Order: sequence, then structure tokens, then C-alpha cells
Amino acid sequence: MLCMAGWSPRAPARGPRLVGMTTESTTQSMTTQGPPAQRKSFGSDNHAGVHPAVLQAIVDANPGDAVAYGADARTERTTAGLREVFGADDTFLVLNGSGANVLGLSLLLRRHEGVICAESAHINTDECGSAERLLGTKLLAVPSPDGKITPEVIAEQLSGRGDDHRSQPGVVAVTQSTELGTCYTLAELRKIADFCRASDLRVFLDGARLANAAASLDCSLAELAECADVLSFGGTKNGAMGAEALIVMRSGLAEDVPYLRKQQTQLTSKMRFMAAQFDALLQDDLWRANAAHANAMARRLAEGVTAVGGVDIVYPVQANAVFARLAPRQITALQEEWFFHVWDERDSVVRWMTAFDTTEADVDAFLSSVRITASA
Repeated sequence: MLCMAGWSPRAPARGPRLVGMTTESTTQSMTTQGPPAQRKSFGSDNHAGVHPAVLQAIVDANPGDAVAYGADARTERTTAGLREVFGADDTFLVLNGSGANVLGLSLLLRRHEGVICAESAHINTDECGSAERLLGTKLLAVPSPDGKITPEVIAEQLSGRGDDHRSQPGVVAVTQSTELGTCYTLAELRKIADFCRASDLRVFLDGARLANAAASLDCSLAELAECADVLSFGGTKNGAMGAEALIVMRSGLAEDVPYLRKQQTQLTSKMRFMAAQFDALLQDDLWRANAAHANAMARRLAEGVTAVGGVDIVYPVQANAVFARLAPRQITALQEEWFFHVWDERDSVVRWMTAFDTTEADVDAFLSSVRITASA
């Protein structure tokens, strides 16, 4: 191994967690103890298994050979289906959400430009600085008490335009649904889109939970997508085994994607298995049914805890996340039996996530534990 003078490899130190932005990828040893295997996790929709229809689609795609790297008939059919659903210029399959975000931003940024985003945005808090590292951009994070940003806070970042000492804002990144479980209304998204178009800003939409937002707003994916130049469409959190899609709305951008996707290591060889997952999710709008169920379980959980003394809902429950404030002793007691994450240690706020396979019985059992630990 080649070592520079004065440096030697060592295991990374595990310091205290950052207060205020604790996410599911943060070190868990300080906040969670693994629950008994039979307990449903409320830690993340990433913890859920794969929808049976998606598993079956993967099995069905397995027999025989298929041309690699997306040149197979199944991938062509799936991407065409996605183009139709979104009204998109083109669509591409990628491996994970962070990769989709970096690839999407790379289509929209010039080398000297920055990205305006919410402080709570996944690209800012939970992707190890990947956009900054890989693209050389600067994230211009703005306050977002409810996870959403507005044209007014975007405008505050434009005062340095023309100053060659400062990163020039070029892209606005919004997340739908947000990291705080809230959803932009269509009117709010359109207002942002109109402002950005008038201000020579491009819009990227992180849609890792776009399905949950569409189900919550009772709107189409195309209605959400028309507010962005490029967006992602998450499958992994919504019943897929591991598949995301990059949706290119603005014409003239798609021709660069195949090359950038390969450079950014998001091109998989056996793409038919990723295509099969979206095939299943698109069939009879399974994506919407999965998301609507997850949202309904979050509402059931939120409604159940409102009557529990000492437990306060922190943000509106508009997708599949419930953020609640409760006493530290109760958090400790609950985590002896259940898996979930502490979002803000300082303010004693936790995050409870539901998924497509969360049942009413799961929610009710968890609510029973919330009531018992609250009165202990």
C-alpha cells in the first residue's frame, strides 16, 4: 500500500452524532437496539422487503439470455412505459437514489455553479458530500423549517450573481416528499418552477418518495414532473428490490446521460432485472397502491399517538413519515422492543417510517407500546 508521509491508514473514528440532522444512515449504536426479529421496523421504508409482484417479475425475467447494459427488449419496454407515464423526453434506470441525484444534477450544472437546496435535503445531509466531491459543485443550503423551500428563500441566494468570487447558483433542488414527511402542493411546485424559469435556474426534483407524494396529493406523476427539468423516481423505498429511475423532462439533456451514467458507475450490465422491477410497479399502478398504503399506515400511527400524553407530532403527516417529540426515557424504553431512529437528540424528536408492507396490526402493536411506555 502506498502511504504518504505523516499518514497511515486507520479505522475511522466514531464520534458523537450531529444534533438536529440525524438520519437513518447515521451510526445507530447510540440510538437503537435491534428489535426482536418478529417486530416490524419503523426505522425506514428501506427496511421493508420486496413486494411479491416485484420478486415474481425478477424471477420471470431470469430464464435465458438477454443483451446487457439496457439493450434488451424488457428495458426498452420499461423505459418507454416510464416516458409515457411522466410525459418525459427520456428515462434511464440507475442503481440507487444518491446516484440518481448526482447524475441528475450533473446534467443541469455548469462547472462553476452551485445548487440551492433545503438544509434538510438528502443531498446535503445524507450523501457524504457526493455531489460536491464528484461534480465539484457547492450546495447552497437554505433554511427549511418544514422541509420545503420557497421562491423567497431561493431569491436570497441570488445576490452574488456576477461576482466571480462566489459560486453562481444554477440549480434548485427540491425533494418530494421532503425529508420531513411533508409534501409540496402542485401550486407550490409550480410557483417554484415559474420563479426558476424567470431567473435562469434549472430545477432538479429528488423523487425518492415521489410515489408517496403523488398518492398524498391524488395527482399524476406527470403533474409533478412538469415542474422539473430532471427528476428521480424511487422504486427501492416503494416495494422494489433496488431500482431507481432518472426522468429527463427538458429536451436537449438526454443525449449526455448514457455517458455520464457510465462515468458515474450507475450503468448495470444485467439491466433487465432492474427493468423487471419497474415493470411490476407500473402494472396496474402498483406503485400508487404501495405508496397509498404506506401513507395510510403513517396516518393511522399519527392519529393513534395524538391521544397519548407527552407525545407531540412535530410536522404534518403527509406521506409515510411520522415525526414525534417524546421524553428521552420513553425513547429508550421503546427502543428496547422496536427499531426506529432518533432524528434530533437535542429536541428529543424521533422519526417513525411506514412502508408498503406495514400492517394495521403492526401499527396497533407499536401504539400499544407507545401508550405503555408513556405511562410507565
